[in-house]
Amino acid sequence: MEHTAQPSHSTCDGGGRFNPPSEVASSDPEILRAALVRESRERRRAECSATMQMEVVNLARDLLVREPDIEGFFGALTKTMVDDSESHTCAVWLIDESAERCELWLAFVKDRLFTPPKDGRPCESNDGTKRVFPCERMAAHLFDYKPGWGVTVQYDGDDARLPEELREFGIEQQWHSVVATPLTLGTRTLGWMTVCSVSASDDPETHWWRVALIEAVARQAALALHHSRLVETNRIEERRKAILEERNRLARDIHDNLAQGFAAILMQLQAVQRDARCLAPSVSSTIETAIDLARTHLTEARRSVGTLRPNVSNGDDIATALKRLTNLNQRTTTVPIDLVVDELPRFGDGVEREIVAIAQEALTNAVRHSRARRITIRAATVKSVGLRLSVADDGRGIAREPAGTGFGMTSMQERAERIGASLTIVTAPRNGTEVVLAWDPASVPTQVHVAT
Repeated sequence: MEHTAQPSHSTCDGGGRFNPPSEVASSDPEILRAALVRESRERRRAECSATMQMEVVNLARDLLVREPDIEGFFGALTKTMVDDSESHTCAVWLIDESAERCELWLAFVKDRLFTPPKDGRPCESNDGTKRVFPCERMAAHLFDYKPGWGVTVQYDGDDARLPEELREFGIEQQWHSVVATPLTLGTRTLGWMTVCSVSASDDPETHWWRVALIEAVARQAALALHHSRLVETNRIEERRKAILEERNRLARDIHDNLAQGFAAILMQLQAVQRDARCLAPSVSSTIETAIDLARTHLTEARRSVGTLRPNVSNGDDIATALKRLTNLNQRTTTVPIDLVVDELPRFGDGVEREIVAIAQEALTNAVRHSRARRITIRAATVKSVGLRLSVADDGRGIAREPAGTGFGMTSMQERAERIGASLTIVTAPRNGTEVVLAWDPASVPTQVHVAT
């Protein structure tokens, strides 16, 4: 049955004086007695409700001080609800942010806190019997049963309004009743709190008291949940502002230091090139290489001011960008750099930027640190839609330190995560290093492996 407030049998006039019900004026002793009993019960309920509300407010305040994180608060709150209402289970069900479904968040069952598995496994009971509670069916019922969005609903253990799976589970668990009350804030429903009882009692006062308690607790729970979400929203907003400020600071530093520095170096090198026309060919070639390097990195610094991330040159696909990187690095080292590139499709600017940045970092590491005799870059399609990129050298490998250490390695891992790619680094002392990036448009979960 649905729980609704009982109409009052007495009123107060404008001056606050108590007006007895009409039955009090009756001369029939039985009618008079029944009216007085009913009025006494209503008074006791009103006093009990007021006391309960005050105690629940104090409880919520104390729990917020003792359990500042929202999950700890609700864990303690559901435990208190189970203990004080002499119930078997108290569960909290939340509506997701899209308001399209509801799911179990946590529950206190008998003597322990339960949180549903995050990997899609069924909700098994914790009493050693491995019985599976139909969490999804209960969540779907709470979400679909529209009368329960605004008022508390009481169910018998075998209530016809419940889905068959839940009725069977309730009979098996010997549920006597289930009380579901919405967590409301103004006109919004944030979710539900449910209390399951296995003790049978025909005393209407017991039913009323349990409903009044869960409604009082639910009001405080909704406020705490709303406050927690506001705090989290503010925290995210503050973090976003901090990130924007840091990006702006980095952009200013890059513009004022790196970009201006590369521009000054480029001007000096071009002046030397103009004034020294009789230099040996090898010196002229070195100066030309230095000019190209300064010009390229000046361009990249200027791009980074706007985007704070490396970019594929305007209109360049991955193959062209890899050729440019190979040619540029080949001019700074005598180690042969081989490039083997299949015909590649376009993957989108965002993905291509990260792929080329990873290739650039891996190639730079190989040129500077590997002491290799040969470096090979390979890029090929995977199933005609994905990409496999490999940067391998036959150098000294990465010894005595994890392959994930260092800013460069961390940067490659973070870039792989951003596009949902798998990054594998295979290395061994004196046996070279290979960095392998595998990307698929299906965006499989990112995995970073280090194989030695």
